[in-house]
Order: sequence, then structure tokens, then C-alpha cells
Amino acid sequence: MPTELIEEICRKFSNDEFEFSKHAVDQSILRQIRVWEIKEAILNGQVIEVYPNDKYGPSCLVNGLTKMGRPIHIQCS
Repeated sequence: MPTELIEEICRKFSNDEFEFSKHAVDQSILRQIRVWEIKEAILNGQVIEVYPNDKYGPSCLVNGLTKMGRPIHIQCS
């Protein structure tokens, strides 16, 4: 399942079919993470945890690196 899941997430990011929660925006500002860095990390990332019964619906945790080698964890739902 993680392989199909990351493929679907990558497809959505490649097609700009995503949005950020207010919490995600706030955290990215605090941590000085740019949208392009999140895209880079997603596009070469892997699903490391799956949360099928998450509070607001199924989600997963993606771990990836930017082209500059910055590790980023992204929760996707």
C-alpha cells in the first residue's frame, strides 16, 4: 500500500492538486520551509507511517529530502 500511496501523493503534487492546512502553513513559516522544498521532499520521499484511523480522516507520514539534502517530514491526508 505505501508504494501506491506515495505514487498518488506525487501525482497530486505534480499536478498542483493539493492544499495546506493552517497548521501546516504556520509550521512551515516557523521552520522556514518553502513550498518548493515540500514538493521536492514529496517527489523523492517515501511513506514511513500510515494512519488509517486518524482524527480527521486517513493520513500518512512522508519522509523525503530536498535537492539540497534537507530532510522533511510531511503529514498528508
